[in-house]
Amino acid sequence: MWAEVSPRTFSIKVRRGVCLNQIRFRRRAPNQTDYQSLIVADKQLQEIHSNTPLVDDDVIIRNGLNIRVNLDKTNGSTIVGFRAKKHTAVIDLASINQYDADKFWERLLHVPSKDLLLEPGEFYILASKEKIHIPQKLAAEMTAFDPTVGEFRVHYAGFFDPGFGGSSGGPGSRAVLEVRTHDMAFLLRDGQTIGRLTFEKLTSTPDIIYGEDIDSNYQGQGLKLSKHFRPIQ
Repeated sequence: MWAEVSPRTFSIKVRRGVCLNQIRFRRRAPNQTDYQSLIVADKQLQEIHSNTPLVDDDVIIRNGLNIRVNLDKTNGSTIVGFRAKKHTAVIDLASINQYDADKFWERLLHVPSKDLLLEPGEFYILASKEKIHIPQKLAAEMTAFDPTVGEFRVHYAGFFDPGFGGSSGGPGSRAVLEVRTHDMAFLLRDGQTIGRLTFEKLTSTPDIIYGEDIDSNYQGQGLKLSKHFRPIQ
Protein backbone atom coordinates (compact mmCIF):
# COMPACT_ATOMS: atom_id res chain seq x y z
CA MET A 1 0.00 0.00 0.00
CA TRP A 2 1.31 3.42 -0.97
CA ALA A 3 0.42 6.85 0.46
CA GLU A 4 0.87 10.10 -1.39
CA VAL A 5 2.19 12.85 0.90
CA SER A 6 1.74 16.43 -0.26
CA PRO A 7 2.65 19.11 2.34
CA ARG A 8 0.55 22.25 1.90
CA THR A 9 1.72 24.51 4.73
CA PHE A 10 5.03 23.49 6.34
CA SER A 11 7.98 21.46 5.08
CA ILE A 12 8.04 18.17 6.96
CA LYS A 13 10.48 15.36 7.66
CA VAL A 14 9.18 11.81 7.95
CA ARG A 15 10.94 8.79 9.40
CA ARG A 16 10.37 5.08 9.25
CA GLY A 17 7.63 4.11 11.70
CA VAL A 18 5.96 7.54 11.90
CA CYS A 19 2.16 7.29 11.62
CA LEU A 20 0.82 9.48 8.81
CA ASN A 21 -2.74 8.23 8.42
CA GLN A 22 -5.18 5.52 9.40
CA ILE A 23 -7.32 3.00 7.60
CA ARG A 24 -10.93 2.27 8.53
CA PHE A 25 -12.94 -0.80 7.61
CA ARG A 26 -16.71 -0.94 7.14
CA ARG A 27 -18.75 -4.11 7.33
CA ARG A 28 -21.97 -3.74 5.43
CA ALA A 29 -25.16 -5.80 5.69
CA PRO A 30 -26.75 -7.14 2.48
CA ASN A 31 -29.55 -4.53 2.67
CA GLN A 32 -27.07 -1.64 2.88
CA THR A 33 -26.51 -0.66 -0.72
CA ASP A 34 -24.40 2.46 -0.30
CA TYR A 35 -22.34 4.49 2.17
CA GLN A 36 -25.28 6.68 3.17
CA SER A 37 -27.05 3.73 4.76
CA LEU A 38 -24.20 3.44 7.28
CA ILE A 39 -24.71 6.97 8.64
CA VAL A 40 -26.79 7.51 11.80
CA ALA A 41 -29.99 9.33 10.80
CA ASP A 42 -30.92 12.67 12.39
CA LYS A 43 -33.88 11.25 14.33
CA GLN A 44 -31.74 8.57 15.91
CA LEU A 45 -28.94 11.05 16.54
CA GLN A 46 -31.39 13.27 18.42
CA GLU A 47 -32.41 10.27 20.57
CA ILE A 48 -28.75 9.50 21.31
CA HIS A 49 -28.16 13.12 22.31
CA SER A 50 -31.14 12.97 24.69
CA ASN A 51 -29.55 10.04 26.52
CA THR A 52 -25.87 10.90 26.12
CA PRO A 53 -25.31 14.58 25.24
CA LEU A 54 -23.17 15.07 22.15
CA VAL A 55 -22.49 18.76 22.89
CA ASP A 56 -22.55 21.02 25.94
CA ASP A 57 -24.56 23.74 24.17
CA ASP A 58 -27.77 23.93 22.17
CA VAL A 59 -27.64 21.06 19.72
CA ILE A 60 -28.20 21.63 16.00
CA ILE A 61 -28.87 18.37 14.17
CA ARG A 62 -29.46 18.76 10.47
CA ASN A 63 -27.92 16.13 8.18
CA GLY A 64 -25.60 15.40 11.09
CA LEU A 65 -24.37 17.41 14.08
CA ASN A 66 -23.72 21.00 12.99
CA ILE A 67 -20.53 22.59 14.34
CA ARG A 68 -20.17 26.35 14.93
CA VAL A 69 -16.96 28.35 15.04
CA ASN A 70 -15.84 30.15 18.20
CA LEU A 71 -14.42 33.67 17.75
CA ASP A 72 -15.11 34.88 21.30
CA LYS A 73 -12.87 34.89 24.38
CA THR A 74 -12.65 31.50 26.08
CA ASN A 75 -11.57 30.92 29.66
CA GLY A 76 -10.01 34.37 29.76
CA SER A 77 -7.87 33.85 26.66
CA THR A 78 -8.01 36.44 23.88
CA ILE A 79 -6.56 34.02 21.31
CA VAL A 80 -9.31 32.79 18.97
CA GLY A 81 -7.17 31.07 16.35
CA PHE A 82 -3.88 30.75 14.51
CA ARG A 83 -2.75 31.51 10.97
CA ALA A 84 0.20 29.59 9.54
CA LYS A 85 3.34 31.57 8.77
CA LYS A 86 5.25 31.19 5.52
CA HIS A 87 8.93 30.25 5.11
CA THR A 88 9.37 28.40 8.40
CA ALA A 89 11.77 25.68 9.51
CA VAL A 90 11.16 21.99 8.81
CA ILE A 91 8.92 20.02 11.17
CA ASP A 92 10.07 16.51 12.09
CA LEU A 93 6.88 14.51 12.59
CA ALA A 94 8.66 12.26 15.09
CA SER A 95 9.30 15.24 17.40
CA ILE A 96 6.55 15.68 20.00
CA ASN A 97 6.11 18.85 22.10
CA GLN A 98 9.23 20.19 20.42
CA TYR A 99 8.58 23.37 18.45
CA ASP A 100 7.95 26.98 19.50
CA ALA A 101 4.48 27.68 18.10
CA ASP A 102 5.16 31.40 17.58
CA LYS A 103 7.84 30.56 15.01
CA PHE A 104 5.26 28.76 12.88
CA TRP A 105 1.92 30.42 13.71
CA GLU A 106 0.53 33.93 13.97
CA ARG A 107 -1.84 34.39 16.91
CA LEU A 108 -5.31 35.66 15.97
CA LEU A 109 -6.81 37.76 18.76
CA HIS A 110 -10.40 38.43 19.74
CA VAL A 111 -11.92 41.60 18.30
CA PRO A 112 -15.13 43.29 19.55
CA SER A 113 -16.96 42.47 16.31
CA LYS A 114 -16.24 38.76 16.90
CA ASP A 115 -15.43 38.05 13.28
CA LEU A 116 -12.45 36.94 11.21
CA LEU A 117 -11.61 37.60 7.57
CA LEU A 118 -10.19 34.46 5.99
CA GLU A 119 -7.65 35.47 3.37
CA PRO A 120 -7.21 33.51 0.11
CA GLY A 121 -4.66 30.71 0.25
CA GLU A 122 -4.07 30.97 4.00
CA PHE A 123 -4.31 28.10 6.51
CA TYR A 124 -6.05 28.60 9.86
CA ILE A 125 -6.55 26.71 13.11
CA LEU A 126 -9.85 27.56 14.85
CA ALA A 127 -12.02 25.87 17.47
CA SER A 128 -15.67 24.90 17.74
CA LYS A 129 -18.13 26.82 19.88
CA GLU A 130 -19.38 23.53 21.31
CA LYS A 131 -17.60 21.03 23.49
CA ILE A 132 -18.16 17.61 21.96
CA HIS A 133 -18.46 14.01 23.10
CA ILE A 134 -18.41 11.00 20.78
CA PRO A 135 -20.19 8.06 22.50
CA GLN A 136 -18.24 4.83 22.82
CA LYS A 137 -20.30 2.95 20.22
CA LEU A 138 -20.07 5.68 17.58
CA ALA A 139 -17.40 7.27 15.40
CA ALA A 140 -17.73 10.59 13.62
CA GLU A 141 -16.26 12.41 10.65
CA MET A 142 -16.11 16.13 9.91
CA THR A 143 -17.68 16.84 6.54
CA ALA A 144 -18.36 19.98 4.55
CA PHE A 145 -21.33 21.95 5.85
CA ASP A 146 -22.36 22.73 2.28
CA PRO A 147 -20.33 21.24 -0.61
CA THR A 148 -21.65 23.97 -2.92
CA VAL A 149 -19.91 26.65 -0.84
CA GLY A 150 -16.46 26.68 -2.41
CA GLU A 151 -14.84 29.55 -0.51
CA PHE A 152 -13.17 27.43 2.18
CA ARG A 153 -12.63 23.88 3.34
CA VAL A 154 -12.76 22.79 6.98
CA HIS A 155 -12.36 19.02 7.14
CA TYR A 156 -8.69 18.20 6.67
CA ALA A 157 -8.33 16.25 9.94
CA GLY A 158 -11.81 14.98 10.14
CA PHE A 159 -12.05 11.68 12.03
CA PHE A 160 -13.24 11.57 15.65
CA ASP A 161 -12.60 8.38 17.60
CA PRO A 162 -15.16 6.78 19.93
CA GLY A 163 -14.81 8.28 23.38
CA PHE A 164 -13.41 11.60 22.20
CA GLY A 165 -14.44 14.39 24.59
CA GLY A 166 -15.79 12.09 27.28
CA SER A 167 -15.63 13.40 30.86
CA SER A 168 -17.50 13.08 34.12
CA GLY A 169 -19.01 16.52 33.54
CA GLY A 170 -20.33 15.76 30.06
CA PRO A 171 -18.92 16.79 26.67
CA GLY A 172 -15.45 18.15 27.36
CA SER A 173 -13.41 18.67 24.16
CA ARG A 174 -13.73 21.26 21.46
CA ALA A 175 -13.28 20.29 17.83
CA VAL A 176 -10.18 21.88 16.36
CA LEU A 177 -11.00 23.14 12.87
CA GLU A 178 -8.35 23.15 10.16
CA VAL A 179 -9.53 25.72 7.64
CA ARG A 180 -8.05 26.64 4.26
CA THR A 181 -9.53 29.29 2.00
CA HIS A 182 -9.57 29.13 -1.79
CA ASP A 183 -9.71 31.96 -4.29
CA MET A 184 -11.57 34.67 -2.41
CA ALA A 185 -11.77 36.21 1.05
CA PHE A 186 -14.49 34.95 3.38
CA LEU A 187 -15.81 36.63 6.52
CA LEU A 188 -16.53 34.30 9.44
CA ARG A 189 -18.65 35.41 12.39
CA ASP A 190 -18.74 33.99 15.90
CA GLY A 191 -21.26 31.15 16.15
CA GLN A 192 -21.47 30.62 12.39
CA THR A 193 -22.00 27.03 11.31
CA ILE A 194 -18.78 25.93 9.65
CA GLY A 195 -18.98 22.14 9.41
CA ARG A 196 -20.91 19.08 10.50
CA LEU A 197 -20.19 15.74 12.07
CA THR A 198 -21.71 12.64 10.52
CA PHE A 199 -21.88 9.59 12.78
CA GLU A 200 -21.57 5.86 12.15
CA LYS A 201 -22.32 2.97 14.49
CA LEU A 202 -19.52 0.57 15.34
CA THR A 203 -20.04 -3.17 15.11
CA SER A 204 -19.03 -3.43 18.79
CA THR A 205 -17.68 -1.29 21.62
CA PRO A 206 -13.89 -0.87 21.20
CA ASP A 207 -11.56 -2.49 23.70
CA ILE A 208 -9.62 0.79 23.95
CA ILE A 209 -11.49 4.10 24.16
CA TYR A 210 -9.98 7.45 23.24
CA GLY A 211 -9.25 9.40 26.41
CA GLU A 212 -7.00 10.18 29.34
CA ASP A 213 -6.47 6.53 30.26
CA ILE A 214 -4.37 6.00 27.13
CA ASP A 215 -2.78 9.48 27.25
CA SER A 216 -4.58 10.72 24.14
CA ASN A 217 -3.07 13.96 22.86
CA TYR A 218 -6.28 15.87 22.23
CA GLN A 219 -8.62 14.73 25.00
CA GLY A 220 -10.08 17.67 26.93
CA GLN A 221 -8.67 20.13 24.40
CA GLY A 222 -9.70 23.68 23.71
CA LEU A 223 -8.06 25.67 20.93
CA LYS A 224 -4.91 23.60 20.41
CA LEU A 225 -2.19 23.08 17.85
CA SER A 226 -0.89 19.65 16.91
CA LYS A 227 1.17 17.58 19.34
CA HIS A 228 4.42 18.69 17.69
CA PHE A 229 4.17 22.22 19.18
CA ARG A 230 4.78 23.28 22.76
CA PRO A 231 1.68 24.69 24.52
CA ILE A 232 1.03 28.40 24.08
CA GLN A 233 1.72 30.37 27.25
